[in-house]
Amino acid sequence: MKALYVLSWLGQGKAPRIQAAELVFIPAIGIGHLASSFEIAKLLVARDDRLFITVLTMKLPLEYNLKLKGADDAERIRFINLPEEAVETKGIKTSLFLKLFVENHKQHVRDAVAKLTSEALQSDCKPRLVGFVIDMFCTTMIDVANEFGVPTYVFFTSGAGFLGLVLHLQTLHDEQNKDCTELKESDPDLVLPCLVNPMPARVLPGMYLDKDSATEFINHARRFRETKGILVNTFMELESHGLGALTDCKTPPLYPVGPILNLKSDPEGSELAKKKEILEWLDDQPPLSVVFLCFGSMGCFGGDQVKEIAAALEHCGLRFLWSLRQPPPKGELPFASDYADPSGVLPQGFLDRTAGTGKVIGWAPQVAVLGHPSVGGFVSHCGWNSTLESLWYGVPVAAWPMYAEQHLNAFELVRELVLAVEIKMDYRREGEVVVRAEEIERGIREVMEVESEQRKKVQGMSEKSRRALMDGGSSHSSLGRLIDQIFL
Repeated sequence: MKALYVLSWLGQGKAPRIQAAELVFIPAIGIGHLASSFEIAKLLVARDDRLFITVLTMKLPLEYNLKLKGADDAERIRFINLPEEAVETKGIKTSLFLKLFVENHKQHVRDAVAKLTSEALQSDCKPRLVGFVIDMFCTTMIDVANEFGVPTYVFFTSGAGFLGLVLHLQTLHDEQNKDCTELKESDPDLVLPCLVNPMPARVLPGMYLDKDSATEFINHARRFRETKGILVNTFMELESHGLGALTDCKTPPLYPVGPILNLKSDPEGSELAKKKEILEWLDDQPPLSVVFLCFGSMGCFGGDQVKEIAAALEHCGLRFLWSLRQPPPKGELPFASDYADPSGVLPQGFLDRTAGTGKVIGWAPQVAVLGHPSVGGFVSHCGWNSTLESLWYGVPVAAWPMYAEQHLNAFELVRELVLAVEIKMDYRREGEVVVRAEEIERGIREVMEVESEQRKKVQGMSEKSRRALMDGGSSHSSLGRLIDQIFL
């Protein structure tokens, strides 16, 4: 490790020596948020050897594996697990649970940061605290940063389109007294500065259909404006219009630093064996012949919908890899799990009839699957991480959003950018609508077309996503501007 020095004048005619700087990262719960925080932390310390990063992790009160490959050996990045806080999960809305969970960790963050600053004061070789980098769901931690007299940066783990929507709806609420939850009924189309095309109100993200959740997001957006900058997990070539719409005097400086992806995480134990089995099956399939169906850590369907998906796959006759997950018990947090035996929810004889063309699995090593040459299309919930991963590997998406901001992501991909085809953009996981097999089959056939416009555009965007992170690329340059700001 290179020597580090305190900023001081060491006598007449001598140049100042720059002290090491410490950033405190506070990711939200969930492996997706933690992994992306780790990836941006690695990029920062790789760019400037004066930077040290401490990641304060909040542990979810469930059996949840938060182990990150390389975390123990990362140079100048350390992880501190905060004391566990129990929050009741039964019958509580996800937005309220998350609010209480993060609030309950404020004192633990204060204690951890106080220890860091105390260590820095006792030794000239310790880095000085220069700021917090908080997840988009952890805005209450701005209060703690203010107590220590340092600025806060937000790491917005979704795209610029969603950030633009969040800030726009907060403005409508605060300046025009508009109730976001009434937008779906009042206007057929919403004109948003962050989008070129009017967005149908029916695809408004789900959190804005519930008053409590909408209030939480409005509060988050209001606090985003207090920060010194917003890191966005996107890149200029993907969302140039949305990023341009946010360059105004009301929004803190934006730093598009994406795509921030965790591409090298290897599972352990039983999941490692599952990954090996899945990749060996894919090895036996022709190039671009397999459609991959996967809907994220909370992606699951009721029995009627599962049967319609199965009927679509069987009728179209294409090769498929289907990550089929089981819904959680009623009243529990909405994390899916694997079926002990999926045959009970599938049509009778489905597994036997499709044994030659398809494979039904539980958990999926999504990154490895998308990177495999046999995979030609991706039926996805359009979570932002999944979106960026599909673009990175040049795999077109059939959009089937379910919750959170996924409906907006799907609209961007299908209508704004022509990078995806639609299965059903206004599907709601908590609704009673069942998407029919014919509609699913149409989407699968479209996404698997070898010469489609979407496939060509996705392959071009794949190259742009990689160039954005290279020396001189748009995100590489944006990260440099952020580091300059940190050391001002």
